Amino acid sequence: MDKVVASASEAVADIPDRAVLAVGGFGLSGIPSTLIAALVETGTTGLMVVSNNCGVDDAGLGLLLRAGQIARMTSSYVGENKEFARQYLQGELEVELVPQGTLAERLRAGGMGIPAFYTPAGVGTLLEEGGLPWRYGIDGTTVVASPPKEVREFGSRRYLLEEAITADFALVRAEVADRHGNLVFHAAARNFNPLCAMAGRTTLVEADRIVEPGQIAPDAVHLPGVFVDRIVAADPRDKRIERRTVRQPAGT
Repeated sequence: MDKVVASASEAVADIPDRAVLAVGGFGLSGIPSTLIAALVETGTTGLMVVSNNCGVDDAGLGLLLRAGQIARMTSSYVGENKEFARQYLQGELEVELVPQGTLAERLRAGGMGIPAFYTPAGVGTLLEEGGLPWRYGIDGTTVVASPPKEVREFGSRRYLLEEAITADFALVRAEVADRHGNLVFHAAARNFNPLCAMAGRTTLVEADRIVEPGQIAPDAVHLPGVFVDRIVAADPRDKRIERRTVRQPAGT
């Protein structure tokens, strides 16, 4: 089955208001920037996004945030984005903070059909007790707070119950995709992209290169095509560096 579609606009056209999205990327590495840009153009609002972070002010998910299209974020890291902080503190954005490893496992569990799992991460903190501010009021009070989590002991150690995450749509970036949807990811882009792809009921992929079936060696496939529904060519010009750090020349 050929899963390549003509454009990113076509790929995202049926994403409705208030959809749940799982969006790949790690910082600005491996973000599905072409699909995000197309989604900005649709004007879709009320999106509930699950992603490791929310881009930066002028790139990645930060573009959707700036346009007021995101209603809720589930993330593990929210730095590098002043607009994110402003919307959260002024009660415009609901935010669920999740430990990074827990977030990854919740997505993987969703993709594998596992409804929940136990983890020691967060035991003895507000993750266990509840009360983390998910949404503030305009006066700074907590309007929506995290609920307490179920706790069980295994081998004399306490664990929290965490529920799996599934999404209506996943937006993913791969280095290479074949027309059947088999994917190869590059370096840090492999951190969350495969997990988001697994968790999405409909998975949209942008790829730096699209090749014919059989051109990816079976042992080189990072994610099989069964998890992929649509593929588009990524915009090769849109590759950002989050923070450029260079060494001073010797002798200066």
